[in-house]
Amino acid sequence: MPGGSTEDPLGQGAGRYAPSPTGELHLGNLRTAVLAWLFARSTGRRLLLRIEDLDSSRVRPGLAEQQCADLAALELEFDEPLIVQSRRMAAYERALATLAERSYECFCTRREIAEAASAPHRSVARYPGTCRDLTDVERAIRRAVRSPALRFRADGASMTVHDLLHGDITGPVDDFVIRRNDGVPAYNLAVVVDDADTGVDQVVRGDDLLPSAINQAFLARVLGSSVPTYAHVPLAVNAQGVRLAKRDGAVTLADLGRLGVDPAEVMTMIAKSLQMAQPGEPAGPDRLLQRFDPALIPREPWIVRAGPLDSLS
Repeated sequence: MPGGSTEDPLGQGAGRYAPSPTGELHLGNLRTAVLAWLFARSTGRRLLLRIEDLDSSRVRPGLAEQQCADLAALELEFDEPLIVQSRRMAAYERALATLAERSYECFCTRREIAEAASAPHRSVARYPGTCRDLTDVERAIRRAVRSPALRFRADGASMTVHDLLHGDITGPVDDFVIRRNDGVPAYNLAVVVDDADTGVDQVVRGDDLLPSAINQAFLARVLGSSVPTYAHVPLAVNAQGVRLAKRDGAVTLADLGRLGVDPAEVMTMIAKSLQMAQPGEPAGPDRLLQRFDPALIPREPWIVRAGPLDSLS
């Protein structure tokens, strides 16, 4: 397992799929994994699996192993090494030390930030800068009451990122959290460090994460890393248009298996949703790779009805 830098040994670049072991993979997660595999393999890249387990309060024992088994059942193969975020704390601490001059302590609660963001004069949910210019005395007073998070100081910067499905996206860089107030490295920091250390230059993930690309791309540049190519793909949603979740019924491999649907049929279901297979047609990864064209990926969310078995017909 990696503990620091695991640079690209072949210089061929890499994509990645990065689940969090906080819940079973559902059809939407699996669909994104298939797309990450297709994007990487169609461009001659390696594909890495990264377990994003920094939020220990939500991690469920044994779930990472189950997620790996589900991906293997779909015949999605990954390259070495397996990346486990909880084993890479030293790498995150090095990055935080590098950012010492571009960060500041923040004592705001989520509620305080949400209330500030909803004020009439604020049209964008961005950090209002409450703690940006506190004096040493003010920080000491607040520190006695609440442990601080650490925020990146953006200094009004803006950033443009290119997405293969969405085009150029330009926006302001926020003063985002890089270390939580419990001392755990924040998501936006960890993923940037991980991608840089493991040669990831292609990021395929759900389009709900598109807004975070601006902050992450800017941080990559500050840390001296290359900005990856992005492809933010449509989510799977339920009939109400809400992002798919376990509560929506038989949407995991285990649930579908209990209904007699095997992994090969799930792959057909996913391929059909991507307009890459007909109902009942075998649709293994290698067959899909022969048909894969990013320009033909449906741009609308995949609506998974209450009875996902309908997607097989």
